[in-house]
Amino acid sequence: MDRENNKREMGLNLDIEIDSNSGFCYGVIRAIKHAERFLVTNNKLHSLGEIVHNNREIERLGKKGMDIIDYNSLSNLKNDIVFIRAHGEPPQTYILAKNNGNKIIDCTCPVVLKLQQKIRECYNEIKNIDGSIIIFGKKGHAEVNGLIGQVDGKAIVIENIKDIDLLDISRPIALFSQTTKDIEEYNRIIKEITQRIDKKGFDPNNFKFHNTICKQVSSRYSNLKNFALSKDSIIFVSGKESSNGKALFEICKQNNQNSYKVEAIDDIDIEWFRPKSSVGICGATSTPNWQLQEISNFLSKL
Repeated sequence: MDRENNKREMGLNLDIEIDSNSGFCYGVIRAIKHAERFLVTNNKLHSLGEIVHNNREIERLGKKGMDIIDYNSLSNLKNDIVFIRAHGEPPQTYILAKNNGNKIIDCTCPVVLKLQQKIRECYNEIKNIDGSIIIFGKKGHAEVNGLIGQVDGKAIVIENIKDIDLLDISRPIALFSQTTKDIEEYNRIIKEITQRIDKKGFDPNNFKFHNTICKQVSSRYSNLKNFALSKDSIIFVSGKESSNGKALFEICKQNNQNSYKVEAIDDIDIEWFRPKSSVGICGATSTPNWQLQEISNFLSKL
């Protein structure tokens, strides 16, 4: 306790920097702007799922009138307005909404929309040669569910290299990735599949892979590595449910052991910092800039 009091008395005098590449990605910014614009003149907006995996941002939008609904609620919603978030949705969602007389505000990220189209087109070709669509992503993730829906559920999801054992590499396969995955991990999976096909003597031309990771997101992995290495300690701000947040925090932790993941100021422990040390503040694609600034303001006062 004396140590903490001494720190408080003399001040930590931290050198604080917010990572300029952190914060909402383009797709999330676009979706939130559309939602806020609608709520200026309307007191409620039904969002199918959370617009971002960040509890504090959900609370902020909830106060403006955003109401989170699930698929059961959508089934019972009639003649209203449904908000589609950046993650995207399968075709069945649009059919259900239309049949119930609902109008849609579609804020699917353009990068995700392009990926959905690619998967549909590829499936129409590969199914004729007894091939399979493979998606590298998190099972159950909203974006992945939307991608699977483009091919009526006839796709295989793999989460890591171990899952390659589930694939029949003797048949044609087309590999795609969830837009927010780590490009290095995706390349390792591509390399592993290629090596297995070569080892078994199968036709390498039967394996097609597509670079479908968002460029804005993929650049964050390398930028974040350098940012983490440049600081004495890292405060990573993210919601607990954000898969992108979990992956990016691992990058921080691998490159700087003094990395700590928080959701809010209350999660911060003063014992993490040494006087006159450098602190980097960064976050996931679902972390708002105002939250990063809030953390910075708090640390500045220590």
